[in-house]
Amino acid sequence: MADAPTRARRRTVATRVLLSYALVTAAFAVSAGWGVVSQRNAAKEADLMRSGYLPLSLALRDLVANQDTWNTQLNHITTARNPADKKVWFETSLRIGRPKTFGEVRASIARAFAGSGDESAQRVGRDLSAEASTIEEFLAQDRELLGKLFEALDRGEAARADSLRDELVTRGAQGKKRMSQLEQRIGHNVDQLLDAARERERLAIRLLLALSGFTLLVGAAMALYARRVLRPLAQVTSRAKAVADGDLTPRAVVASPDEIGELATTFEGMVAAIARANDQLLTSERLATIGKMAAHVTHEVRNPLSSIALNVELLEEELEGQGDAKEAVTLLKAIKAEVERLTALTEEYLSVARRRPLRLEEEQIGEVVNEACAFMSGDLRRHGVELSVEVEPDLPSVRVDEAQLKQSLFNLLRNAREAMPAGGSIDIRVARASGGGVDMVVEDRGSGMDEETRAHLFEPFFTTKGHGTGLGLAITRQIVEDHGGTIACEARAGGGTRFWIHLPAQTGPRESDAAAE
Repeated sequence: MADAPTRARRRTVATRVLLSYALVTAAFAVSAGWGVVSQRNAAKEADLMRSGYLPLSLALRDLVANQDTWNTQLNHITTARNPADKKVWFETSLRIGRPKTFGEVRASIARAFAGSGDESAQRVGRDLSAEASTIEEFLAQDRELLGKLFEALDRGEAARADSLRDELVTRGAQGKKRMSQLEQRIGHNVDQLLDAARERERLAIRLLLALSGFTLLVGAAMALYARRVLRPLAQVTSRAKAVADGDLTPRAVVASPDEIGELATTFEGMVAAIARANDQLLTSERLATIGKMAAHVTHEVRNPLSSIALNVELLEEELEGQGDAKEAVTLLKAIKAEVERLTALTEEYLSVARRRPLRLEEEQIGEVVNEACAFMSGDLRRHGVELSVEVEPDLPSVRVDEAQLKQSLFNLLRNAREAMPAGGSIDIRVARASGGGVDMVVEDRGSGMDEETRAHLFEPFFTTKGHGTGLGLAITRQIVEDHGGTIACEARAGGGTRFWIHLPAQTGPRESDAAAE
């Protein structure tokens, strides 16, 4: 339950890959979006040029050209042979030509500026339209002067006709000038529009290149990131192949704050569990073999040993009191000692064969330890070993098989005593375990042992002593594990060895033992 918030805060590989893809997509979308916006702006400007500025420029050019023709005709009006023909042309120009051309100019201005969403562009359009209307109103006054001119021509008033012609030509030049200024203004606006379009094009190219480079960079970074995220998965796969080939050696867990790291941790835990199960299976098989051998030894060896021991005792009784039989008595005692040793050896093997299922009952573990220590205290004192027992009060009740647990403590105390042939002290501490249950620690102050020896310490038949079977610690571990507990051995600070036993609270029997019951 404690890991749930951590898992909730942790980003999964799928989430991180999705975020990476989203980042790449966002970068591409920005690039594509900018390109689309640039293309739309370019299309709008092209449409504005085609449907607005180009017709407006052509209309203004036609207007200027018509005014030039108007002025040219005025210059020759007084010398024309038939002024009446010219009058028709001027009246047609005033009635049709000028209004049509100015109408095209206003329509082009409206198309170019009125439909724009830019307030400044609309304001420019209104100014241009107003200027065009002002020019048109200014030139509209030519109608009255033109009528007076033709009236003077009809009457033959040459001087007055020349004066009116000059006034009309002057006004025409002024109108042309204002039209040219309007045309230049339009041209200036077109130039500004083209300059802005070129600048936007350059900016769009730069931004497009930058965004394309950024997109490529993000894509490459995300590819490397995804590769780094998924690399532990390849390591887990390689580890699984190694385990399939039989390599159960513990390995460091792949550090990754996601489900791959969780998978690696779970997988290594599974490998460790398999290794422990294999060790336990091997130990069980060895102990089962020992049990079969012990039963055979009991049948084939123990009875002859009993007969030998009985005959040795009878010989001792026969030779008692005979002064010349001291040497024979000594030999018989040596034979008797060896027979007793062999008998003890068969008893130890037989204890393996006779192992019974656990009989679990709730016990005060402190009392069980104190009773076991009291039983061993006499033997320890004879060998110069002092025993110190420290039991924490209010320990939780633990379901144990009292006899077998005491047997495991006897084995540990004997080993500790034998590790100190010159005497010493043994400390036993019993305390509440941090995760529940009870911890028992047995420490001696002997010469200790190296790491390689500790690695094989609980294997059947492994011993560093010149005598013994090497079964004591193997049986001890089997008893502890049958209780659902664990046992470990480590070097003690300052010299010696520390055995640590953990028994969980309210432990039930193992499945094999329950079935045996």
